[in-house]
Amino acid sequence: MIQDIFPAKFYNHYEEQKPCASDSAFLFSEGKVLALYNHEAQSLNFPTCGDFSGQPLTATYLFSIDNQKYFLLSENVEVPADLSDFSFYTLRQLRDLPLSPEAKTSLFAAFSAYHLWKWYDDNKFCGHCGNPLVHDTVERALYCPACKSKIYPRINPAVIIGILNQKKDKILITKYRTGYAHSALVAGFTEFGETLEQTVEREVMEEVGLKVKNIRYYKSQPWALAQDLLAGFFCEVDGDETIRMDESELKYAEWVSRDAVELQPNDYSLTNEMMKLFKTGGI
Repeated sequence: MIQDIFPAKFYNHYEEQKPCASDSAFLFSEGKVLALYNHEAQSLNFPTCGDFSGQPLTATYLFSIDNQKYFLLSENVEVPADLSDFSFYTLRQLRDLPLSPEAKTSLFAAFSAYHLWKWYDDNKFCGHCGNPLVHDTVERALYCPACKSKIYPRINPAVIIGILNQKKDKILITKYRTGYAHSALVAGFTEFGETLEQTVEREVMEEVGLKVKNIRYYKSQPWALAQDLLAGFFCEVDGDETIRMDESELKYAEWVSRDAVELQPNDYSLTNEMMKLFKTGGI
């Protein structure tokens, strides 16, 4: 999955730091990130803070991977002429690029940076009193000097659900009506006041009209596109196996045998790993 970057190590502990010339720099514009993709090497690189040394630089420390530090630049920074080979990419575009195993660490860095950029961009003013927020100096938080409120990075809990039909040895595969075009599983966000297991029950009923049993946790994954923390569950259809699809959200929902499961084009998502586990007989 996208966070599986071993032997590299991801460090998200926040410290107030100043950038060095060799530190990596993320520059976002309208949700796109500045990057350099090499088709032949299938490599993905980002500029360094030193590339912007000719202009005033406001940089916020994000995280480190091994000994490499990553900073977020303010959007008023101009792209230097020396970076003419770089382009702005959406995360979906980066996700679809053929990447070498080493470059997958860079992809995870871009996703993680996007998560924090989106949070910073969405929280410039205090939601309580409306005053401008400032960066806290001791933890990853935004702080309101006027009313003393603190805002922490947004993380949305959501579930990915592998629904099994044990009698027919099939899994329920879906495709979204809009957005992602490849095969998927039932999924949805956790609402207030419910457990993750209750989210599983509700989302399955809402999207495909089924009752489920034997709900069991599989694995989790950070997913920055929607600022999610995904929790994967497998469960079994309970009773009537007739699918009643929510046509406003899905364009396809069917029971699919192991050999007929079509995997996604890359191995980044928890959804794809769960479908592959069923397809290969791992569950």
